[in-house]
Amino acid sequence: MTTRVDASVFDSAHFRRVLGHLPTGVVAISAIDGDEPVGLTVGSFASVSLEPPMVGFFPSVTSTSWPRIERAGSFVANVLAEHQAELSTAFATSGGDKFGRLDWRPGSTGAPVLDGVAAWIECEVADVVPAGDHLFVLGRVLDLAVAGDPRPLVFFQGDYARLAGR
Repeated sequence: MTTRVDASVFDSAHFRRVLGHLPTGVVAISAIDGDEPVGLTVGSFASVSLEPPMVGFFPSVTSTSWPRIERAGSFVANVLAEHQAELSTAFATSGGDKFGRLDWRPGSTGAPVLDGVAAWIECEVADVVPAGDHLFVLGRVLDLAVAGDPRPLVFFQGDYARLAGR
């Protein structure tokens, strides 16, 4: 038997604090809107399906970058390497030139594949579903590769963290 919990018994700060105990990888979503690169940072990124290969992520409904990525119709999920915390912060900030000092190359759809990432996954937008104060974006994988630094950037309890050595 499943017991339902009334969400009004806890606040969003408590929700965030508890879920902060789940370490997450950090991904920079990038696309080309017209001829201009655009991007945002997400901490909720997942493999969704092997057949067909699909991934998903959750941008905020208030994101100013997401509508531009959606309009592009394709994106690259750049799995950030542990040395790319500054890039993560830049992509998480609204406005500004996020690509000014970055080296990148266009993927097959033109979306930016960022240099120095741990891995990248190029996708076309397959579906977008409302999910509370976020959207669930389903991407159909077109291409992917392990890129450079194999150690990913991790976010844990409100800060960036490093994985212990193997």
